[in-house]
Amino acid sequence: MSKIVLESKDLCKTYILDKYSNNVLKNVNFILKEGEFVSIMGPSGSGKSTLLNTLSGMDNASFGRIIFDGEEMSNMNPKQMSNLRLNKMGFVFQQMYMLKKLCILDNIVLPGYQAAKMKKSEVNERARKLMHNLGIEDIAQNEITEVSGGQLQRACICRALINSPKVLFADEPTGALNSKASAEVMNVLRKANSEGMTILMVTHSEKVAASSERVIFLVDGNIKGELNLGSQTDENDSSIRERKLKNWLDEMGW
Repeated sequence: MSKIVLESKDLCKTYILDKYSNNVLKNVNFILKEGEFVSIMGPSGSGKSTLLNTLSGMDNASFGRIIFDGEEMSNMNPKQMSNLRLNKMGFVFQQMYMLKKLCILDNIVLPGYQAAKMKKSEVNERARKLMHNLGIEDIAQNEITEVSGGQLQRACICRALINSPKVLFADEPTGALNSKASAEVMNVLRKANSEGMTILMVTHSEKVAASSERVIFLVDGNIKGELNLGSQTDENDSSIRERKLKNWLDEMGW
C-alpha cells in the first residue's frame, strides 16, 4: 500500500479584503499518496491555485491541518517551512521564473547549492543528467532569453527536480505554451511520474489533466467530485482518457 505523503484535514483559507471575508477554501479534506499524479480542475475562482499554494506552504492556512511527509506544517516556523520547500518540494509554474543574470545551467543548480545536500560537483552532474534526460543539454550555457518556451519550461522542471523532492507541485505548467511545447512538457511529467515522482498539478486543460491518474474537481473552495483515470499505458490511450474526463466534467456541470 502506498504511503500518504500529503494530507489536509478540514483545510480552510480566508482572505480579508476591505473588512469583508472571502472564504476561498472550505473544509478541504485531501490525500496524496507517493507516486500519484493528481490534477486539480475547476472553474476560474474556484480556489485551485490557492489550494496548491496552501498545501505547499507557500500560503498559510486559516484553519485545519496539513501533514507533509509525516510532519505537521502548522507547527513549523518560517525557517523550517523554507527548508521543507527547498529540500522536499519542487515547483513548476505557468510563469517560468528564472534569474535573468544566470545561464540555464546556473539557474538549475542554484537550489542544489542552497540545499547543500550534495557536493557542488554532484549537483552539477545531476543537473546535466536531468538536462540530458529532458533533451535540453545543448542549451546549458544559454541565457533564458535565448531559448524557446518549451525549452525554458523543461529547464524549470530540471530545477524543480534537482533536490529529488517528495512532491512536484505544478500550477498551470503548460498554460503559457503552444500545443507542441505543451505536449513536450507533459511527456516529461508523465515520464517523471512513471519513475516514481509524486505530482500535484493545477490545470484548466482537459488534455493536460487526462495525463494524470486522478482528477479532483473544485467548486467554490470545496471538492465536488473525484475521477480515477488510472495509469496511462500508451499514447493511444490518450483520446479514451480525454473523452472519459470530458464526460465526467459535463456531469460535474462544467
